[in-house]
Amino acid sequence: MRASNYSGQTCHLHDPRPWAEGDSPGQTRPHLPGVPSGEKGGSQGRLPGLRVKYVFLVWLGVLAGSWLAYVHYSSYAELCRGHVCRVVICDQYRKGIISGSICQDLCSLEQVEWRTCLSSAPGQQVYSGLWQGKEVTIKCGLEESLSWKAGADVAPRRELVLFDKPTRGTSIKEFREMTLSFLKANLGDLPSLPALVGQVLLMADFNKDSRVSLAEAKSVWALLKRNEFLLLLSLQGKGHAAPLLGHCGDLYVTEGVPRSSGPAAALPALLRPLLPPALHGALQQWLGPAWPWRAKIAIGLLEFVEELFHGAYGTFYMCETTLANVGYTAKYDFRMADLQQVAPEAAVRRFLRGRHCERSADCTYGRDCRAPCDTLLRQCKGDLVQPNLAKVCELLRGYLLPGAPAGLRAELGRQLRTCTTLSGLASQVEAHHSLVLSHLKTLLWKEISNTKYT
Repeated sequence: MRASNYSGQTCHLHDPRPWAEGDSPGQTRPHLPGVPSGEKGGSQGRLPGLRVKYVFLVWLGVLAGSWLAYVHYSSYAELCRGHVCRVVICDQYRKGIISGSICQDLCSLEQVEWRTCLSSAPGQQVYSGLWQGKEVTIKCGLEESLSWKAGADVAPRRELVLFDKPTRGTSIKEFREMTLSFLKANLGDLPSLPALVGQVLLMADFNKDSRVSLAEAKSVWALLKRNEFLLLLSLQGKGHAAPLLGHCGDLYVTEGVPRSSGPAAALPALLRPLLPPALHGALQQWLGPAWPWRAKIAIGLLEFVEELFHGAYGTFYMCETTLANVGYTAKYDFRMADLQQVAPEAAVRRFLRGRHCERSADCTYGRDCRAPCDTLLRQCKGDLVQPNLAKVCELLRGYLLPGAPAGLRAELGRQLRTCTTLSGLASQVEAHHSLVLSHLKTLLWKEISNTKYT
């Protein structure tokens, strides 16, 4: 009797439910719906649901990856058309239409190596490359109408559009006068222009035979139409723009590949469009140069602004002021990464003169060269709202203040705020701008002088 009671207690501890009538202690009862039958059975019931979730997540990841790859390929195919540029240039070189110092290496000997595509617009092809053992940047213009799908008629159409002048053989005297007239129209009537014309003729006569052939004249004329090339030529020897190494037609090669100061420059190209704007400042501090190097780069940028204003070949305006255009060398010397949106004052004034407007936004040249709108006359005024220095100081506030030394931050912030309030009125430009710029440079130099950063 005692043994029977012990057996019943054991069964009761294992399963608290009462035995149904007719059940015996050794009998296995059927599993009831909704009642767990043990750990093993519960995990087996959950597995199909987990599998569905994992399969869905994997499918979603593959779909997102495929979409990103498609977008990247589409944009790459549209932006990066160096093969079209090379085919067009070499076709015209072989026909004798153009010439230049690197044509033979580019087209006959194939000694110019094209590497990474750096283009930001389809009309301006930019590649890093290698030539004569040096790292170089290759730049070539493509008309917007020349699609990346264009066929064999690209070269003839481009020849008609771009290499249209001179139309016949000219003497050096005639070509000199033609070039001088072009530079006067684009830079203004300056006493220093004859020296710039001399540089153009030296570049055209690359084989040093003391004559300029029709192919040489067509090539250098096409180059002069490129705004960036004209500025590069004007800034040669100043250290703020890459030295010109050679050309073929309107394709030209400059020394080195400047590193960008943009916050997303260190990220893979696929991830840059996905970067939230709020992370830009943090990335600049984490991935960018140390603060003293940034100060050195900023001093070079301020000197570049000074050169644009007091340059030998007139005044130039920076019409796209972004960190992406602020580059630097391996030694952290400032080097303007892109001069496409730096425009001569004469060109900007010609654009604004007599232009109809309803608001100031209608008086914008490039991205941010904006003049006020005279609402009574409904015409754009001549002076820009913000000069180069004010726009650069606005840029430097986000570039220099994060991570600045504690003892310098307050004074640096004050000077940069003062600088951003400068206007483009002619009465303020000369003395006031020079004073503000000089104070900023002195403040930064004092902080990094007599250190390894200088």
